[in-house]
Amino acid sequence: MAEFQLAAELRRTQGKKNRRLRKRGYVPGIVYGPSIDSISVQFPYRAVEVTLMNAGGTNLIDIEVNGASYPSLAREVQRDVVRGDILHVDFLAVDQTQRISVEVPIVMQGESPVVAAREGILITGRSSLTLEVFPSDIRDRILIDLSQLTEMGSEVLVGDLTFGESVTVHNDPNEMLAKIVQPAAARAEEELDELEAEGELDEIDGEETEGLSEDE
Repeated sequence: MAEFQLAAELRRTQGKKNRRLRKRGYVPGIVYGPSIDSISVQFPYRAVEVTLMNAGGTNLIDIEVNGASYPSLAREVQRDVVRGDILHVDFLAVDQTQRISVEVPIVMQGESPVVAAREGILITGRSSLTLEVFPSDIRDRILIDLSQLTEMGSEVLVGDLTFGESVTVHNDPNEMLAKIVQPAAARAEEELDELEAEGELDEIDGEETEGLSEDE
């Protein structure tokens, strides 16, 4: 059984008639999947709102309708562009024996000691990864421990993360997710020092060359 449950009723309204349904406090939706025929359903607004808020798109939700239960993922949530109200929800009923692709958010935890010492700053890449997993292996987040970034230039790449043999990552393994870099001001000052050092070196080289010419 999934951690979240959501009771649904069969829906007979379609198209413009769904407006009346929404005025009565219901959200129209559909449950579909590779192993079932699509089912038009409706949910009490508050129930579906709270469930989606807690489960997100990466936790299985048991959709209970007509005495049957369908472990599902919220695949698409349509909202009013002005008020943000939920207008329609699509649920994918998963087959526990088949792998599916899910977008899992990345969560940073901890703090790099370099950043804590104000010697560097943290830059981050994408906020989620696309994983192909069995429904039983779905996770709600991917944790990255920033305390492991102990030196300037330390970084975490997609390929540094481990998920197990049953999980396939569809992102570039060389893509950067987190990295410690110098603050812009410090970096600019360092570049200026390098340029000044190069200038002094050129002057010394020029003096030595002139001296050689006179000796000759």
